[in-house]
Amino acid sequence: MLQALLKIQKSEITEHHIYSRLAERIKDSSNGEVLKTIAMDEKRHYEFWKHHTGVDVKPSRWKIFKFYWIARIFGLTFGIKLMERGEEKAHDNYMRIAEEIPGARKIAEDEDAHEKQLINMIEEERLNYMGSVVLGLNDALVELTGALAGLTFALQNTRLIALAGLITGIAAAFSMAASEYLSTKSEDSEKNALTSSIYTGIAYIFTVFFLILPYLLVSNYMLCLALTLLIAIAIIFFFNYYISIAKDLSFKKRFLEMAVISLGVAGISFGVGFLIRTFIGIEI
Repeated sequence: MLQALLKIQKSEITEHHIYSRLAERIKDSSNGEVLKTIAMDEKRHYEFWKHHTGVDVKPSRWKIFKFYWIARIFGLTFGIKLMERGEEKAHDNYMRIAEEIPGARKIAEDEDAHEKQLINMIEEERLNYMGSVVLGLNDALVELTGALAGLTFALQNTRLIALAGLITGIAAAFSMAASEYLSTKSEDSEKNALTSSIYTGIAYIFTVFFLILPYLLVSNYMLCLALTLLIAIAIIFFFNYYISIAKDLSFKKRFLEMAVISLGVAGISFGVGFLIRTFIGIEI
């Protein structure tokens, strides 16, 4: 029992330091106040367990470092929710301990309700414009994997494929950003049209760069196509993992949907490239 209590106590004081450090560094004052409130909750929980163990416990420096920088790099909401997901088992421990220690159930209720409510109060621009990111990312994945698959069989020259892909991708990125600007401008929305277009364009360019990278580094065009498809799947995986954590959405459904669409279009485009090369008879 004592070891279980000490483990929980260490977790509480560690999270107190994480929230406190983030609150000190965050520029948004309202988000800072939310983080300070959660930090005080964690400290209060720590003192509760300390009363029962009679021991001072040091925080995990590695965990503080890890989640502080995850939150700074990938966003507050993602970093905090990722950390809290790792603490889900603590709730079961609280329930078991509650049978012997009065007050443990109240701590569990705080962890489940109050902190989740506070975390959902955090406002982040990147999450507000996630729809624009999805638009750019998804369109680039579908359009460029398809274009590269078709160009791979039609041209069979990695430099030409990279050149054609870059021209197509960059032009499409500006086109998509402009379309997002006009679309957001025409809507009755609180989102800034220019900001929406920038998020869409950056997401598109980012995807274009990574999808074309194999054609700039490898000479075998079929290997390049295989690597591009693997990169596409990796981008889909990590993006949907991020969204599933930050917005509490289903990862499996979204990942499979995007992967099937992107790879399906790539397969169809590869077939189109084969037919064009076969029937038109163009040799490069």
